[in-house]
Amino acid sequence: MQRNGRAHDYPRFIFSALAALTVVCLVGIFAFLFSIGIRVFQHIPASDFFWGTDWNPTAFGQPQWGIGGLFASTLIITGLTVLLSFPFGFCIALYLSEVASVTVREWLKPLIEMIASIPSVVLGLLGLLFLAPLVAQVFGRSNGLNALTAAVLVAIAALPTIASICEDALSSVPQRYKHASFALGATQWDTVRYVVIPAARSGLLAAMILGLGRIIGETMIVLMVAGNSRAFPHSVLDPVRPITATIAIEVKEVVIGSVHWEGLFAIGLVLFLFTFVINLLADVLIRRKSLV
Repeated sequence: MQRNGRAHDYPRFIFSALAALTVVCLVGIFAFLFSIGIRVFQHIPASDFFWGTDWNPTAFGQPQWGIGGLFASTLIITGLTVLLSFPFGFCIALYLSEVASVTVREWLKPLIEMIASIPSVVLGLLGLLFLAPLVAQVFGRSNGLNALTAAVLVAIAALPTIASICEDALSSVPQRYKHASFALGATQWDTVRYVVIPAARSGLLAAMILGLGRIIGETMIVLMVAGNSRAFPHSVLDPVRPITATIAIEVKEVVIGSVHWEGLFAIGLVLFLFTFVINLLADVLIRRKSLV
């Protein structure tokens, strides 16, 4: 009996070790970014870094280190993408789980998930060739490389993650919940609204979190179609350069150990903390919802 008890402890030990390793990796990434990024404040004031709107570290004579424009560009693309991908992905999931026939679901869900296999560079190329000229023509702009074009393409990239996980969450609701609702005289849509969605809300929120992580971390698409302008954006039709694109563009050109190098690690640390806080708040919300 004692041997069997010890044998049962091995899986628990392995999973606990993997969980601890994940935490160690997370702390290690933060420590690495912090140890290098914090050095930039020995050379520039923190107020200029966080509240400045101009980012031009290579300017002759007076470099500019403000991340306001970069952070605003990140927020604009993220916000637009969320508005486009979350409702659309949820509607697709609702159709697959509650409306579509078994045959349609078996064909349509794999097709949607296959979108995730399209490389980001291919989506960026399609955006350059087709979507950007269309946006320029519709809105009367000289070119369509702007935040709106980038948001549409990032929404397409994030859509499979959101739709697939939302569909799994909705489909995992026990059938007895629906049968009980039907027995009380509720219609199908009343059952979906008042029974299925509340029962699946933890899974739906988890889908949104994973989708948001995919959105914030996207680099190649925004690098190709966002316009890469460091000016502070005032419209969704302005060319922008989010934090991810800035790091990808400039990191290969800087001298290791320079102030510019430290500044890129600092904005990487800002992006890391921003994503971490959003995920933490969403996790707290999921836990509260699951206890209600």
